[in-house]
Amino acid sequence: MKRGGSSGGGMLRNAFTVGSFTALSRVLGLVREMLQSRLIGAGVEQSAFTMAFAIPNMARKLFGEGALTAAFVPVFKASVETESLERAARLARSVMTMVLLMLGAFVILSSGVLGLLEGFGTAVGVEDRARFSLTLGLVRTLLPYMLFICGAAFGMGVLNSLGRFKASSFMPCLLNICWIGALAWMMFFPELTLTQRIRRVAVTILAAGALQMAFLMWRMHAAGVTPSLSFRGWRDEKVRIVWRNLGVAALGAGAVQLNYLLDQLLAYCASPWAAGVIGYAERLMDLPLGIVGVAFGTVLLPAFSGLFAKGDVDGARATLRSSVQSLMFVMLPSAAGLFVLAPEVTGVVYQGGAFGGEATTRVARALAVYSLGLGFFGLLKSLVPWFQAQNDMKTPLKVSLITVVLNAALNIMAVLLLPEEWRHVGLAASTVVCAAAGCALLAAFARKKNGSLGLGPSVGSVAAMLAASLAMAAVLAAVRPIVAPWNSVAALAVLVATGMLVYALAALALFRGRVKTFLRRRP
Repeated sequence: MKRGGSSGGGMLRNAFTVGSFTALSRVLGLVREMLQSRLIGAGVEQSAFTMAFAIPNMARKLFGEGALTAAFVPVFKASVETESLERAARLARSVMTMVLLMLGAFVILSSGVLGLLEGFGTAVGVEDRARFSLTLGLVRTLLPYMLFICGAAFGMGVLNSLGRFKASSFMPCLLNICWIGALAWMMFFPELTLTQRIRRVAVTILAAGALQMAFLMWRMHAAGVTPSLSFRGWRDEKVRIVWRNLGVAALGAGAVQLNYLLDQLLAYCASPWAAGVIGYAERLMDLPLGIVGVAFGTVLLPAFSGLFAKGDVDGARATLRSSVQSLMFVMLPSAAGLFVLAPEVTGVVYQGGAFGGEATTRVARALAVYSLGLGFFGLLKSLVPWFQAQNDMKTPLKVSLITVVLNAALNIMAVLLLPEEWRHVGLAASTVVCAAAGCALLAAFARKKNGSLGLGPSVGSVAAMLAASLAMAAVLAAVRPIVAPWNSVAALAVLVATGMLVYALAALALFRGRVKTFLRRRP
């Protein structure tokens, strides 16, 4: 059996593996968004789709990559380390059966409820009935996707625990490939209305979800954990531990996802276009966060779990320190670059067809604010696994509840007090503030739980990275007026190349040793 390394170097190699496939997925996602923005635009149809897609995504993060992974991976990893793969496989099959049965029942029940809601909306004459009906119809189409993607996410947790990161990292690419194919096909049928186009996108996502689950189940079998329904072992102590931890973790993840859904509802109410605009901005922000932040978040939970299972707290501190430095090495310049170049990036990626200049301005405003939180978003993906690996689900829950209340208050204030054109910017700012508060609280609780986190030596390096990023931002702000009259794609290419060059030179001057370490540990 192939196991992932727990050393700093092994962690970085695994992070690069995940990051490489995640980069491919994000590039495909960027192509997908470029096509969708031109075919669908940023109006009512995209807003309805964003709202509808948020529900299966919420379930994925709650039952798949969120609470379930957090509760299951430490127990599964400990079983692999201390017992045997066969014993761990039995545990996996029992947990997977319980989760799939629960989700299947939820999908069936929810489909019936949505049918009643749609009929009720028609009967009482809900204002803006077309948008209401479209949103509910898209939700009903996408509900089964929640079952498929949660099954796939469970497979990801098993494979990541066994140190097999390639298949689980490639899995999101399948969705993007199918999605791009559907959008490309629609380009040959310009007579389709926007509503018809977005409905076809929803059906494509559903089919892609089934493909993703089948792919991960096949890779689980190849790794020695054959997936099958198992109604035995539900009373096993380890299954009970998973279920008990899942309950606590689900409260925390559920609070976060409920808050995310509240964000979508408030955006939906703030203006007809706000939810779609925020979705477009989030996906641009997810490009650097997904490549690096998700990569480290993926490998850190099994890495920390293995180290804490062996009682190696010092090793866990070294792994955390290495991950934080590597995250900031990429996140800080990405944040500075996106903040300065938000209009150019948004225009090149999205503008065209149904996506006009007004939509570009709206998305760019939200993207600039979101970029300020990239460092905090990345840190959260390092700090949360620290607790989860120790089977401590209560601390992340406590922090989640605090930030949920804060975020809800700030979001409501933004919708009530800001002008319509700036409400979505206030929602983005609230997300950034809450991410910063979450990082501060998690770091404080981690020190209380385990003593020093060993991050002291990182302060100087991170400060140097911040200085290099600010220097890059200043140069980009000076160069922008010079290239503004050029073709938009050429101008952005020059600005990006200039930023990379300035940051590289500043990095070599200020923290050459970290650059060498970062490059030397590539696989």
